[in-house]
Amino acid sequence: MQVTQPHNAILQRDKTTYAIVPRIPGGLLDRGHLRAIADAVEKYDIPIVKLTSGQRIALVGLKEEDLQNVYRDLGMDPGKATELCLHYVQACPGTEVCRFGVRDSLGFGIRIENLLADQELPAKLKIGVSGCQFCCAENFVRDIGVLGKKNGWTISFGGHSGNRPRIGDILATDLSDEDAISLIMQCIDFYKKNARKKERASRFIERNGLEEFKNSVL
Repeated sequence: MQVTQPHNAILQRDKTTYAIVPRIPGGLLDRGHLRAIADAVEKYDIPIVKLTSGQRIALVGLKEEDLQNVYRDLGMDPGKATELCLHYVQACPGTEVCRFGVRDSLGFGIRIENLLADQELPAKLKIGVSGCQFCCAENFVRDIGVLGKKNGWTISFGGHSGNRPRIGDILATDLSDEDAISLIMQCIDFYKKNARKKERASRFIERNGLEEFKNSVL
């Protein structure tokens, strides 16, 4: 029997409980969010709270009848975990606090997430934004990678960290904020028009070829 999965929730292995991942742009939580999460965990007796690789917090073990009430109490937008869309933008602290940061990766990552949050895509999309060459946001193994250097942003496309890992291909370097946003949107538009359903960026580049992709977006 096929089990219908509620929107914005992930059915767990026991086939009776669910997990949710509230949207946390840039991985930033304020004290109000922290209080709301702690209160919800206690109120709904949520057994597992897990930090994810995408800088989010997964609340695991919820009853189906509690899902809407939990989101209401949290006051946070649902994060995407199974849908064909942007799942997250992973960003390091950059110049906000890190002594190694050379560009504002945190602010830029939040800007990108807000631009792409509601777009439907051929497959799930993950973005990494690193504020220096240490690449703490794992930008080269994300579908779209953004790397900050003193002279501007480096943009890569087609990275993947799954069972067939792939290093993303560098498309351009030394870009301003606006030029980097423009290139990212061009990549997204071409990908949306030409990718197969559920075809991740890495497999899309392998199928179509890097040069054709570059010629279309640069």
